[in-house]
Amino acid sequence: MLSGLTGSVVQTIGLTAAVADFPVPVGALVSIDRQAGEQVEAEVVGFRENHTLVMPLSNLEGIRRGSRVKLVRTSRTLKVGDGLLGRVVDARGRCIDGRPQPMLRQRLPLEAPPLVPTERVRIDTPLGTGVKAIDGMLTAGQGQRLGIFAGSGVGKSVLMGTMAKHTEADVTVVALIGERGREVNEFIQRELGPEGLARSVVVAATSNEPALLRVQAAYAATTIAEYFRDQGKNVLLIMDSVTRFALAQREIGLAAGEPPATRGFPPSTFAILPKLVERAGRSSTGSITAFYTVLVEGDDENEPIADAMRGLLDGHVWLSRKLAERGHYPAINVLGSISRLMNELSTPEGKQAAQIIRELLAVYAENEDLVTIGAYRKGANPRLDAAVAMRDSINAFLCQQIGEQYTLADAQQQLVQLAAQVSVNPVAPDFPTETLENPAA
Repeated sequence: MLSGLTGSVVQTIGLTAAVADFPVPVGALVSIDRQAGEQVEAEVVGFRENHTLVMPLSNLEGIRRGSRVKLVRTSRTLKVGDGLLGRVVDARGRCIDGRPQPMLRQRLPLEAPPLVPTERVRIDTPLGTGVKAIDGMLTAGQGQRLGIFAGSGVGKSVLMGTMAKHTEADVTVVALIGERGREVNEFIQRELGPEGLARSVVVAATSNEPALLRVQAAYAATTIAEYFRDQGKNVLLIMDSVTRFALAQREIGLAAGEPPATRGFPPSTFAILPKLVERAGRSSTGSITAFYTVLVEGDDENEPIADAMRGLLDGHVWLSRKLAERGHYPAINVLGSISRLMNELSTPEGKQAAQIIRELLAVYAENEDLVTIGAYRKGANPRLDAAVAMRDSINAFLCQQIGEQYTLADAQQQLVQLAAQVSVNPVAPDFPTETLENPAA
């Protein structure tokens, strides 16, 4: 029986405090007495020799040698309920939007196990995101997990806001992990708006907060999404960013004494990533469709976190700085992106249309330099002729003005009509035409 167990601080080591005579499990929530003021909440992160290592959820100021440490709970839980809709909460589930705290009677574990593989329902129903390029060329399904990979400043926040506002999901849960403080309110007011916030829950842990709270915010958002999924809802979970979640775990791991491995990341960082993303998915009652943004350092596709996430997800959406600089929004590099479930989710006409447009984009990309300098002569390559002729129409389809709303049906219909223009073009005889001669068939 651990209730009422106490210990005392004997040493501080960087961001952690060593506690003697305190045999409590890793992950337990404890409180530490200060020299003056309120107690400090902390979490047990490991052991070293005969001491228990705890990391405060605020700072170590006011803690002295001999400060009493008391066990609060052996596991962390979160209060959840329908009252969270339309609210902005912190990593501990407390509303921070200035309105009264909602009455939440149910508690769920913060780190719940993922669905049993044999209980996962097959993903066979598409989910509209409100982004035309994704719905047409990278169709996502209810319960699918995708990554949005990009460097800084290429439009991730605007893309997230568009999806949160215009998705066909019943509920949206947005996790803002490690963001600058001003960006939280800007995202809520400018990108999400009152309409999007009304059916959303925003979980925020800014960059100045301790690493434990940044990690906990990701778990809290996933727990909230699981609650609504178990109520029979189709949930869209958007997490920005999983890279900052990994960086926070790196802080915790190094503070607990883990050796750095890949580019300074300890092994625990790569161990918790699948535990987080595997919690999304489709069950017999509802679904969690998850988009995780991944900050790519120096636009390096092989950056450790990006490389690990690509292997865990069911697809990735790559945002191009080159397209962003041209004012192409959303700056999705279709050729570098993929939805691994699109073949099962899209109609035969939609799949063939997407393949035709993708092939035209690839042909143009291979010969762009020749076309730009005027070295290409029309008629030498029918496929390139078609790519050049359709260039503006394809870009018009892939672009979307901020605030424009498209349904999944609208996006796929426009895509099929666009590909049908290629099928009747006499300079592109090599493209298949069987299913595109009558797009409405």
